[in-house]
Amino acid sequence: MSTVSTVNGGIAFWYAQEGTPAPREPLPGDASADVCIVGGGYTGLWTAYYLKKAVPFLNITVLEAKFCGYGASGRNGGWLYNGIAGRGRYAELHGHDAAVRLQQAMNGTVDEVVRVAAEEHIDADIHRGGVLEVAYTPAQLARLKAFHSVETAFGETDRVLRGARETAERIRITGAVGSSWSPHGARLHPAKLVKGLADTVEALGVTIHESTPVTEIRPKHAVTPYGTVRAPYVLRCTEGFTAGLKGQKRTWLPMNSSMIVTEPLPERVWDTIGWEGRETLGDMAHAYMYAQRTADDRIAIGGRGVPYRFGSATDNDGRTQPATIEALRDLLVRFFPTTAGSRIDHAWSGVLGVPRDWCATVTLDRTTGLGWAGGYVGSGVATANLAARTLRDLIQQDSGQAGPTDLTALPWVNHKVRRWEPEPFRWLGVHAMYAAYRAADRRETASPGLGTDPLAKAADRLAGRH
Repeated sequence: MSTVSTVNGGIAFWYAQEGTPAPREPLPGDASADVCIVGGGYTGLWTAYYLKKAVPFLNITVLEAKFCGYGASGRNGGWLYNGIAGRGRYAELHGHDAAVRLQQAMNGTVDEVVRVAAEEHIDADIHRGGVLEVAYTPAQLARLKAFHSVETAFGETDRVLRGARETAERIRITGAVGSSWSPHGARLHPAKLVKGLADTVEALGVTIHESTPVTEIRPKHAVTPYGTVRAPYVLRCTEGFTAGLKGQKRTWLPMNSSMIVTEPLPERVWDTIGWEGRETLGDMAHAYMYAQRTADDRIAIGGRGVPYRFGSATDNDGRTQPATIEALRDLLVRFFPTTAGSRIDHAWSGVLGVPRDWCATVTLDRTTGLGWAGGYVGSGVATANLAARTLRDLIQQDSGQAGPTDLTALPWVNHKVRRWEPEPFRWLGVHAMYAAYRAADRRETASPGLGTDPLAKAADRLAGRH
């Protein structure tokens, strides 16, 4: 498989065909708004959309450092699915029924994104094939069955457990011994969705200023080099880039995730793979992968790569280390040997927000008017939409326009998370954790008789994951 002609960086493959959008004007100077949203990704744009739909007269301003979709919203794997970070922790803190309500809200969020995209004529290559998660070692199969049981216990009774033969009827992955399929998922084109959302909210009357980095958020103020926006509500929707804001260095850790995408694959290759259902695809490895079959018949596949840069640094244009590209290519060929001669057209990376307890949250501080949402740990394509509708309800409740709702009562609302450790402990901890996960995957593959490797359990304890 050749990588000589691979485009490395350039934000993401998702912008390769149509290019990045024409830039909107930066903030011209000091301004005021009813609501100021910092961050022009899924969370910020969905929040602007739902607020403007609910209260059309609201003056809403979105401030974006680069362009809408520059961050994770334009670089992700295109998984619109019902996973939410921290559900197990919320069950511990608030009870099983509360966590079930959160899961049901996420199930409905998949439907909501599909509904709005259709209603607003946003063509994002959405295909509802569900989510297929596979196992290809005995240890992975044990984890898969446990995972399936847990998901069922949280109310997902329409989930299907499949053996090796039934899995191969859906998609032929070398060595796959079982899979779990959920209908609550869809494949999409990330950049088409974020671009369509930005155009939609702008058409509704929301003001978007791009090339306007916010350096500090404080009550009723969003400070930029070009001026300050004053608003009763200032919402931080910066996800993996949160550490760049004054005072937020240790709030959420910017975790790197990397992807490659093949050239369009010929029919003869697809005949060997199957994948007619175009399910989003994941696995049960500790250093897990995620993949989709794109609308133009490529395979886009991703994983963690180099997990974290010292000092919570983030990349500029998505450039990816050659070793990460090779590792993802090797994983692709291990899954689908007939792709071995196919070209890798593009490689890129991005950051996602990871809280110290690995729990996604949505918050409105009613004493300051400051709100935020994020910490999605890689599940943000759908979770951002639920967070946005929840921020809408919290603001309407706070401003006296509405009372509490089912969304404001969900257990992730106003959840408090402790900060990450200072450097170098943060860097050492994250790299040790992923080194342990990768070593555990290698040992489980080499010794099929073992269960989950003790190294992975140690890494889970180090991470504080639930």
